[in-house]
Amino acid sequence: MPNTILIGAQWGDEGKGKIIDVLTERADWVVRPQGGNNAGHTVEIGEEKFVLHLVPSGILTPGKRCVIGNGVVLDPVALVEEIKGVQARGLSVEGRLFISDRAHVVFPYHRMLDAQGEARRAKGDQIGTTQRGIGPTYADKAARFGLRMCDLVDPEFPALLKSRVEEKNRILAAMGAPVVAYEEVLAATRKAMEVLGPLTCDVIPLLHAAAERGESLLFEGAQGIMLDLDFGTYPYVTSSNAGAGGACTGSGFPPGLVDHVVGVLKAYTTRVGEGPFPSELTDAVGEELRRVGREFGATTGRPRRCGWFDAVVARHAVLTCGVDEWALTKLDVLDGFETIRICTAYELDGRRIDHFPANVREVARCRPVYEDVPGWQASTRAVTRYADLPENAKRYVARLERITGVPVGILSLGPRRESTLILGEKDA
Repeated sequence: MPNTILIGAQWGDEGKGKIIDVLTERADWVVRPQGGNNAGHTVEIGEEKFVLHLVPSGILTPGKRCVIGNGVVLDPVALVEEIKGVQARGLSVEGRLFISDRAHVVFPYHRMLDAQGEARRAKGDQIGTTQRGIGPTYADKAARFGLRMCDLVDPEFPALLKSRVEEKNRILAAMGAPVVAYEEVLAATRKAMEVLGPLTCDVIPLLHAAAERGESLLFEGAQGIMLDLDFGTYPYVTSSNAGAGGACTGSGFPPGLVDHVVGVLKAYTTRVGEGPFPSELTDAVGEELRRVGREFGATTGRPRRCGWFDAVVARHAVLTCGVDEWALTKLDVLDGFETIRICTAYELDGRRIDHFPANVREVARCRPVYEDVPGWQASTRAVTRYADLPENAKRYVARLERITGVPVGILSLGPRRESTLILGEKDA
């Protein structure tokens, strides 16, 4: 397989974990380049369900090696618990999981500041953060006040941590919030590093050496382009670059060595948390999409907002990420609908636009321009060949390809590995 970046092409929750799991069969390395444990990738293998937050999904495939890159912010205590969960299922991480020594660390004071910041926002201005401390950790990174994995094994770490705790406690106290206990944080971090220390290294030469040997790398993006710090619905976004560019800056792997970009899309659209969502359905149809699609967050359990497929969002992903092919998921969720709608453009203040505005207040005023297509009202769950799909299902896929300008290369018809079609020649 060529070196491939996989990104979410909507507001996250597109089914990236399953697609990564499928593609991992053809890759040698799986790299997580950004985000934190605010993201969750769900993979179903047989009767087992795995939800991973920091560990790359490739860990579920024996013999594959996985990297947590420098662009990730990681909570060491949470990561140890996740590793223990993986090991409890009989999977080894020894010699298979590598953590960048440049990755920034999430501490308890980051989580507390996250919760306080969200609570103090005016109603209507809340972001919908998971309160895992991700934003404050990235803020410390940008302010050059953060601590990285390499700092945790430095002899000066206790002093470095103490200065951070004292500064953050002053801020928390000014907010009227509880403060953190330095000794407890130090002890918990040191205990976590007993597990994580041997896994931590400079991953940049590791990845380059793998490429020189002709081994293939698969970059596992978290969240989605509409939650990207630069290209998403700012400020209702995450704190990292969730697009294709973030895969390179978050791993130390140069763009010139990347061969292919896969964008993951649902056959409809969802988002979690606050922020504008032009094709959102707040009626019985939206409720039905949520029920059939089991649309509840893997990390938070929050119900996802649901709407029809938004081609404006998909084209935005193409422009900003250079998508070569789509992995289209959850087509089966649409099996029971008599009529299916596609948002082809927006109407903004009386004019039609086909691009995604930067200003969220403008996005909130956008009204979807819909095209109606007939549904197929037949189950696709047992289909194993594209040719055996209902004709209207094939027409729907073809219409999404035309309207976005990108072919569908992977089609998912259910949550399990085996419910996936690698299309190639669609008439084969």
